Amino acid sequence: MKTLLLACVVLVGFLVYALFWPTRFEPVGWQAPTIAPPATASQPMAHLVRLADNAGTGPETIAVGPKGRLYAGYADGTIRSFDPNRPAPEGQVFATTNGRPLGLAFGPSPPASKTHRKPVGTSPADAAAARSGHTNTAPAPSDTTGHSTLYVADADQGLLAINRDGEVSVLATAAEGRALASTNDVAVAADGQIYFTDASSRWGRPDYRTAILEHHGDGRLLRYDPNSGQTTVLMHGLQYANGVALAADDRYILVAESGAYRLQRYWLKGPLAGQSEVFIDRLPGFPDGVDTDRNGPGFWIALFAPRNPILDATAPHPWLRRIIYRLPRWAQPDPARQGHILRVDGNGHTTANLIADGVDAYAPVTSVAATGQWLYLGSLEEQAIGRIPQPSTP
Repeated sequence: MKTLLLACVVLVGFLVYALFWPTRFEPVGWQAPTIAPPATASQPMAHLVRLADNAGTGPETIAVGPKGRLYAGYADGTIRSFDPNRPAPEGQVFATTNGRPLGLAFGPSPPASKTHRKPVGTSPADAAAARSGHTNTAPAPSDTTGHSTLYVADADQGLLAINRDGEVSVLATAAEGRALASTNDVAVAADGQIYFTDASSRWGRPDYRTAILEHHGDGRLLRYDPNSGQTTVLMHGLQYANGVALAADDRYILVAESGAYRLQRYWLKGPLAGQSEVFIDRLPGFPDGVDTDRNGPGFWIALFAPRNPILDATAPHPWLRRIIYRLPRWAQPDPARQGHILRVDGNGHTTANLIADGVDAYAPVTSVAATGQWLYLGSLEEQAIGRIPQPSTP
């Protein structure tokens, strides 16, 4: 009897703490949409090969450089370069941001007067690279188009530009008087305009689960003008603004809302310029990276994890999500281990649906770079870059 009474006291005390103790966590009620029936039957993510499995943790985004080399940013702040035909296990250090590089995209160099040179840091990545003699040893990424600058959405440092010598410049750290709390992905248009996301202006990168659980809607889609040095917010109120990808003709840009299971399309040109609309919704998981398919019109979408029934069930009930937030991490709902990527056409219709399950699955997948006969997969947690054959699509 005493044990039962003690348990009741502890439970009541925890509920009072969870529901009434002051916190900056302010969950917003919403109704999670039902999952749309799959338009294309799923296929196994077969013949996956892990590349560069000793370079570091979390090659979140894979960018294909002008000469076909692969570039990836890691949790230690390094950006490494790889020859896709002979990928060395550790790659070559191209630069270090002293932060957490996430989104990567190549484009033309910004005017020198509009950049602020970031001083050389003393992060562990800098020291390790210097000791190994690998600092800035990657071949310079240049070609006849002049797209030799690597733009980086760094969750900790903001929007960065890295020149062909590996020198890092800061382009933007705030917009409309609000700091970039979690710069997430970046895409560069043919005219040099740079589009990027701030996933959440309330929560930093380590708290991405909290931001999605809260559903506060404080993500942003932004544009940086390299000619004026000005940053403009194009869309407010996004539910964890994640990946971005431009249409092949730059008429519009897609932005993933991880916390709403959808992608929105923001029109940049034409009669709808400045307007947005839902591009695809009711997805079966949390959309992360979105990548333009270099092999044909369409996009690849990486789903970080399948939906969690507990999170969907508690969506309309902020008080239940307050309790989940107060639980220790080990007791909170964990994302299932699944690799899942979708290919969609310009109308948002699914044309490929690849899934990998099980303990050996390459997961979570956070980006897809399509080039030639291969798809290169990035991950926030894996040690390697994934590679699978390009599937045939309608």
